Amino acid sequence: MQRYKTLILVSITIVILDQLTKAIITSYLSLHQSIEVISGFFNIIYIRNPGAAFGLFSSGSESLRILFLTGVSIAALIAIFLVYRSIKNNAAYSIALSLIAGGAVGNLIDRIRFGEVIDFLDVYIGRYHWPAFNVADSAITIGVFIAVFSLYGSKNGLPA
Repeated sequence: MQRYKTLILVSITIVILDQLTKAIITSYLSLHQSIEVISGFFNIIYIRNPGAAFGLFSSGSESLRILFLTGVSIAALIAIFLVYRSIKNNAAYSIALSLIAGGAVGNLIDRIRFGEVIDFLDVYIGRYHWPAFNVADSAITIGVFIAVFSLYGSKNGLPA
Protein backbone atom coordinates (compact mmCIF):
# COMPACT_ATOMS: atom_id res chain seq x y z
CA MET A 1 0.00 0.00 0.00
CA GLN A 2 2.94 2.33 0.68
CA ARG A 3 3.80 2.13 -3.03
CA TYR A 4 0.49 3.78 -3.92
CA LYS A 5 0.68 6.56 -1.32
CA THR A 6 1.49 9.31 -3.86
CA LEU A 7 -1.16 8.05 -6.28
CA ILE A 8 -3.84 8.03 -3.60
CA LEU A 9 -2.94 11.35 -1.92
CA VAL A 10 -2.44 13.39 -5.09
CA SER A 11 -5.45 11.90 -6.88
CA ILE A 12 -7.80 12.42 -3.94
CA THR A 13 -6.56 15.99 -3.50
CA ILE A 14 -7.26 16.76 -7.17
CA VAL A 15 -10.71 15.15 -7.04
CA ILE A 16 -11.64 17.14 -3.92
CA LEU A 17 -10.38 20.44 -5.37
CA ASP A 18 -12.09 19.73 -8.68
CA GLN A 19 -15.46 18.80 -7.21
CA LEU A 20 -15.33 21.60 -4.62
CA THR A 21 -14.64 24.28 -7.24
CA LYS A 22 -17.38 22.91 -9.48
CA ALA A 23 -19.85 22.92 -6.57
CA ILE A 24 -18.98 26.55 -5.83
CA ILE A 25 -19.44 27.52 -9.49
CA THR A 26 -22.81 25.78 -9.80
CA SER A 27 -23.98 27.28 -6.50
CA TYR A 28 -23.13 30.89 -7.31
CA LEU A 29 -23.42 31.21 -11.08
CA SER A 30 -26.19 30.52 -13.55
CA LEU A 31 -25.42 28.44 -16.60
CA HIS A 32 -23.43 30.60 -19.09
CA GLN A 33 -22.98 33.40 -16.55
CA SER A 34 -19.51 34.94 -16.67
CA ILE A 35 -17.51 37.03 -14.21
CA GLU A 36 -14.60 39.05 -15.54
CA VAL A 37 -11.51 38.48 -13.38
CA ILE A 38 -8.71 39.96 -15.52
CA SER A 39 -10.02 42.20 -18.28
CA GLY A 40 -9.14 40.91 -21.74
CA PHE A 41 -7.56 37.71 -20.37
CA PHE A 42 -9.48 35.64 -17.79
CA ASN A 43 -13.10 35.03 -16.77
CA ILE A 44 -14.89 32.62 -14.51
CA ILE A 45 -17.77 31.16 -16.51
CA TYR A 46 -20.21 28.35 -15.87
CA ILE A 47 -20.61 26.06 -18.87
CA ARG A 48 -21.22 22.37 -19.40
CA ASN A 49 -19.26 20.35 -21.91
CA PRO A 50 -21.09 17.24 -23.14
CA GLY A 51 -18.04 16.06 -25.09
CA ALA A 52 -14.39 15.38 -24.35
CA ALA A 53 -11.52 17.86 -24.44
CA PHE A 54 -12.25 20.92 -26.58
CA GLY A 55 -15.82 19.68 -27.19
CA LEU A 56 -14.78 16.57 -29.13
CA PHE A 57 -17.58 13.98 -29.38
CA SER A 58 -20.17 16.55 -28.26
CA SER A 59 -22.66 15.62 -30.98
CA GLY A 60 -24.47 12.35 -31.56
CA SER A 61 -26.35 10.05 -29.22
CA GLU A 62 -26.07 11.22 -25.61
CA SER A 63 -26.16 7.73 -24.10
CA LEU A 64 -23.53 6.37 -26.52
CA ARG A 65 -21.33 9.41 -25.94
CA ILE A 66 -21.54 9.04 -22.16
CA LEU A 67 -20.90 5.30 -22.38
CA PHE A 68 -17.93 5.78 -24.73
CA LEU A 69 -16.32 8.59 -22.72
CA THR A 70 -16.91 6.78 -19.42
CA GLY A 71 -15.33 3.64 -20.88
CA VAL A 72 -12.32 5.60 -22.14
CA SER A 73 -11.88 7.18 -18.70
CA ILE A 74 -12.05 3.82 -16.92
CA ALA A 75 -9.63 2.26 -19.41
CA ALA A 76 -7.23 5.18 -18.90
CA LEU A 77 -7.43 4.77 -15.12
CA ILE A 78 -6.67 1.05 -15.41
CA ALA A 79 -3.70 1.79 -17.68
CA ILE A 80 -2.43 4.44 -15.25
CA PHE A 81 -2.68 2.00 -12.37
CA LEU A 82 -0.80 -0.70 -14.29
CA VAL A 83 1.97 1.68 -15.35
CA TYR A 84 2.13 3.24 -11.89
CA ARG A 85 2.87 -0.06 -10.18
CA SER A 86 5.93 -0.57 -12.40
CA ILE A 87 7.53 2.79 -11.53
CA LYS A 88 10.73 2.64 -9.54
CA ASN A 89 12.53 5.75 -8.26
CA ASN A 90 10.86 8.29 -10.51
CA ALA A 91 8.96 10.67 -8.24
CA ALA A 92 8.12 13.09 -11.06
CA TYR A 93 6.54 10.34 -13.16
CA SER A 94 4.61 9.06 -10.12
CA ILE A 95 3.24 12.55 -9.47
CA ALA A 96 2.42 12.99 -13.16
CA LEU A 97 0.36 9.80 -13.30
CA SER A 98 -1.32 10.76 -10.02
CA LEU A 99 -2.35 14.15 -11.41
CA ILE A 100 -3.71 12.52 -14.57
CA ALA A 101 -5.63 9.93 -12.55
CA GLY A 102 -7.12 12.58 -10.24
CA GLY A 103 -8.20 14.68 -13.20
CA ALA A 104 -9.72 11.69 -14.96
CA VAL A 105 -11.71 10.75 -11.85
CA GLY A 106 -12.89 14.35 -11.34
CA ASN A 107 -14.29 14.57 -14.86
CA LEU A 108 -15.62 11.01 -14.68
CA ILE A 109 -17.67 11.94 -11.62
CA ASP A 110 -19.26 14.80 -13.59
CA ARG A 111 -19.95 12.59 -16.57
CA ILE A 112 -21.66 9.97 -14.39
CA ARG A 113 -23.61 12.56 -12.34
CA PHE A 114 -24.60 15.00 -15.09
CA GLY A 115 -23.82 13.36 -18.44
CA GLU A 116 -21.41 16.23 -19.10
CA VAL A 117 -18.47 18.01 -17.50
CA ILE A 118 -18.63 21.36 -15.73
CA ASP A 119 -16.04 23.85 -17.01
CA PHE A 120 -15.46 27.31 -15.58
CA LEU A 121 -11.99 28.68 -16.37
CA ASP A 122 -12.03 30.90 -19.45
CA VAL A 123 -8.66 32.16 -20.70
CA TYR A 124 -8.58 34.44 -23.72
CA ILE A 125 -6.84 37.29 -25.47
CA GLY A 126 -9.32 39.73 -26.93
CA ARG A 127 -11.88 37.66 -28.79
CA TYR A 128 -9.66 34.56 -29.07
CA HIS A 129 -10.71 32.10 -26.38
CA TRP A 130 -9.04 28.88 -25.28
CA PRO A 131 -11.81 26.31 -24.67
CA ALA A 132 -13.09 26.60 -21.09
CA PHE A 133 -11.63 24.07 -18.67
CA ASN A 134 -11.59 23.08 -15.00
CA VAL A 135 -9.28 21.88 -12.22
CA ALA A 136 -9.40 18.27 -13.48
CA ASP A 137 -8.40 19.34 -16.99
CA SER A 138 -5.57 21.42 -15.54
CA ALA A 139 -4.30 18.45 -13.50
CA ILE A 140 -4.38 16.20 -16.57
CA THR A 141 -2.50 18.76 -18.67
CA ILE A 142 0.13 19.42 -16.00
CA GLY A 143 0.47 15.66 -15.43
CA VAL A 144 1.05 15.01 -19.12
CA PHE A 145 3.76 17.70 -19.28
CA ILE A 146 5.51 16.36 -16.18
CA ALA A 147 5.30 12.81 -17.57
CA VAL A 148 6.81 13.83 -20.91
CA PHE A 149 9.64 15.75 -19.26
CA SER A 150 10.34 13.03 -16.69
CA LEU A 151 10.47 10.38 -19.41
CA TYR A 152 12.58 12.58 -21.65
CA GLY A 153 15.02 13.10 -18.81
CA SER A 154 15.39 9.42 -17.94
CA LYS A 155 18.33 7.47 -19.34
CA ASN A 156 16.37 5.05 -21.51
CA GLY A 157 13.35 7.16 -22.27
CA LEU A 158 11.27 4.86 -20.07
CA PRO A 159 10.16 5.21 -16.47
CA ALA A 160 12.80 4.01 -14.05
